[in-house]
Amino acid sequence: MTAIQICALISIIIAAAILYWVGYRGGLTDGKNEGYDEGHSDGYTMGHDGASAAYAASLNKMSDQCMRTELLLSREPQDRYTLLAIAEKLKLAADTFRAVRSESQATQALVLRDKALDMAAVMDRFELKGDAA
Repeated sequence: MTAIQICALISIIIAAAILYWVGYRGGLTDGKNEGYDEGHSDGYTMGHDGASAAYAASLNKMSDQCMRTELLLSREPQDRYTLLAIAEKLKLAADTFRAVRSESQATQALVLRDKALDMAAVMDRFELKGDAA
């Protein structure tokens, strides 16, 4: 091979390498941009869907809480007094169970009494707020 052929071969190899490099870099840049755009839109969609689901869940939770509050507010004061009477009867039952040496039954009666007193206390708080308004 002559010197001119060797230079032409080296020039062709360098030109092919430069052409390959330019195509590689262009494709890499285009792929990154396309991936970023798709990832951004997918992430936005997933975030929006997640926020919608969270909003719906919180709306359902608030609706349930509102219904429970309305149920408590619709109770009459007589219901509170009934709960207090039940609590007193449960205390009497616990004392009776203790007298006959049945501690497990006495404990259960006291637990139920505490629950009844807690329910009456919740109704009392709503009653007081309603009277203040």
